[in-house]
Amino acid sequence: MTSKPDPAERAARIRHMFGQIAPRYDLANRLMTAGLDLTWRREAVRGLHLPPGARVLDLGCGTGDLAREVMRQMPKVQVVAADFTLPMLLLGRQRAFPHPPAWCAADALALPFATGSFDALVCAFLLRNVADLPQALREIARVLRPGGQIAILETTHPIPHPLRPLRDVLMFKMIPWIGGMLTGKREAYEYLAHSSATFLSAPQLAAALETVGFSEVRFVYKMMGTIAIHWGHT
Repeated sequence: MTSKPDPAERAARIRHMFGQIAPRYDLANRLMTAGLDLTWRREAVRGLHLPPGARVLDLGCGTGDLAREVMRQMPKVQVVAADFTLPMLLLGRQRAFPHPPAWCAADALALPFATGSFDALVCAFLLRNVADLPQALREIARVLRPGGQIAILETTHPIPHPLRPLRDVLMFKMIPWIGGMLTGKREAYEYLAHSSATFLSAPQLAAALETVGFSEVRFVYKMMGTIAIHWGHT
């Protein structure tokens, strides 16, 4: 009988992997999605409706692409950018922002923020990597105030699609090849492709969000049904 992987060991492995690919991570994203990942981030943020002064947490922020988009669309909100991979945070702090976010090292399974600290939480390509998804979702719900909003950009278990052969080549051949060429860490992008294919479907993630207290959860598919954007509120 195969034992389940230890959550702490898995978290350490993922932290190490993202630390290794951090210098070329953003460039790889641009090339692998033909720049569409920026379009998806813009759409995710457009689904939020926040007043000036609202506090927003970008969880699993990487180098801050989503935080920057929040600031671009809503320049008067306050943004905290949190990640558990130090090299990503260090690279993010070197980038230009409309105004610097508050950078924070944080684990999605045990966020260092008081209950009800934020008006909104955004994340991109985080949830499939956490060692305990239900716990991460509970923490996301906890740190939001009543009526708080979420915008989640994530890969999803692929839906049936007439271009499935092309999609499979893209996911399992082209993405690892491009990622390996740019970073020298092909195995990291093989992991990313397979973790995407085995993650929850968009309806399953919507149901998981509702289980921890989110309501009016909705989602849209992108990129031949391999990406989904979810919105909802507490």
